[in-house]
Amino acid sequence: MGFFGAPKRVPPPHPRREPRYNIPLTADAVSQVFTGCADFNRRTVYLNNDPNRAVELLFIAGQVRNERVCDYILRPLSQNEALRTAPDLDVAFDLMEMGGLTALTVQRRETADPVIMDLIDGSAVLFYPGKELALSFSAGTEEKRSVSNPENEPDVKGARDSFVESIRTNTSLVRRRLRAPELRVSEQIVGRQSLTPVDVLYLDGITDPELVSQVQARLEDIDIDALLMTGNLEQYIADESRTAFPLTVYTERPDRFAAGLAEGRVGVLADGLPIGWLFPATLDNFFRTGQDRSTSWAVASALNALRYFCMLITLFLPGLYAAAVLFHPELIPVKLALSIIEAKADVPFSTLAEVLVMLLAFEVLQEAGLRLPASVGQTVSILGGLVVGSAAVEARLVSPAVLVVVAIAGIAGYTAPSQDFAGALRIWRFLLSVLGGLFGLAGLVLGGVMLTFRLAALSSFGVAYLTPFASNAGKQREGHTVIREPLPHVKTRPGYLNPRNRRNQG
Repeated sequence: MGFFGAPKRVPPPHPRREPRYNIPLTADAVSQVFTGCADFNRRTVYLNNDPNRAVELLFIAGQVRNERVCDYILRPLSQNEALRTAPDLDVAFDLMEMGGLTALTVQRRETADPVIMDLIDGSAVLFYPGKELALSFSAGTEEKRSVSNPENEPDVKGARDSFVESIRTNTSLVRRRLRAPELRVSEQIVGRQSLTPVDVLYLDGITDPELVSQVQARLEDIDIDALLMTGNLEQYIADESRTAFPLTVYTERPDRFAAGLAEGRVGVLADGLPIGWLFPATLDNFFRTGQDRSTSWAVASALNALRYFCMLITLFLPGLYAAAVLFHPELIPVKLALSIIEAKADVPFSTLAEVLVMLLAFEVLQEAGLRLPASVGQTVSILGGLVVGSAAVEARLVSPAVLVVVAIAGIAGYTAPSQDFAGALRIWRFLLSVLGGLFGLAGLVLGGVMLTFRLAALSSFGVAYLTPFASNAGKQREGHTVIREPLPHVKTRPGYLNPRNRRNQG
């Protein structure tokens, strides 16, 4: 049964066609596949100006670089003396494959499917007339956005590069930091229509092989039309989808990604997406930043403790205020209580309604600021703050105390480095506010217990989500709890990752 008792629809079968194109490997047959494509090009080339020695060259404009096709293929075909004087096409094609053409890579193809994919990926293909044989030459454009500063994860003392949309550029950024030959990069294709390359990265000899196998198996199980957005991967590879809390850790920083691999985690990169994922995901991953390892242990520990404290503030402060005003006024100091009573004298709404309306207004302003262009978004945020804040208080629609409480809770939520995790906290903040406003401290405690049980029930690839507060069968992390030890004292990798080599320094 589905939601509201409605019968659950059974989806129709989703058969996979293998091979994708069961056609002969000829220039005419492959050209039919791209019928109606304005960017598809076909050219006939004569060896030694002999019409009896014609070969067909196929490529897709925009996917290949024109200069490379001319320099690597067309010019050698017309100027290479060995190719021009070859006794027959068999010899000429053998010479092309062995280096007669100057392309960096060449592959012999005998079926149509790989040839079609080569064309889409930016290769130029030469067809042998009269035989089902083709040579695929790499001539891709490799056009991509240049490596730039990380926008969402700034770091005062860290590196200044970030991932881009090209998967090969991203693997190169990782290899520049982890030069060990043990770095493994395995590739899978995800998406029936997008055919997106997805790479799994790990350090052989350190990462748990079972963890690597689990990640690869879940990627293989993803059977969707297209992997174009981050959710197309995150929501299919996670252990559970019916939760607001993120179960995947992502980063746009190659240095943080490489640090996760060195710990014994498994990394995933997808072509077209300028971020990388690290598995498994635990609670502390969403409170750590790249500069935590760049500062002293005392500063990093204080900032980490501050983030956890702000998490409690953003979750419980609105509900605690509603519970204290409605059910437990004895918790409020006398002078503050008198001030709240005086401010609420002319407000027609209950305290719970004030809190919920202000929380909702805060979310609306935040969403409007994110979706609008930068210049307009700043104007809307300032104007909304003035209207919702000062005007609402002056009009006696809300009390000043509620405005201050909601503002403190909202600002505290921004200290979470992960915006996905902060979004989950905002959802639970509404629930805890309702429980606190309806049942007082008892409801607030009940909500806190529900939240703890929910987090305790989550896991990521067999690792408890509440790590480092969970024991993980006795494999608790050393030196990586809320209070971080000095890095020279942290001589082992996290035990819950089951690394094959626990020692990370002398």
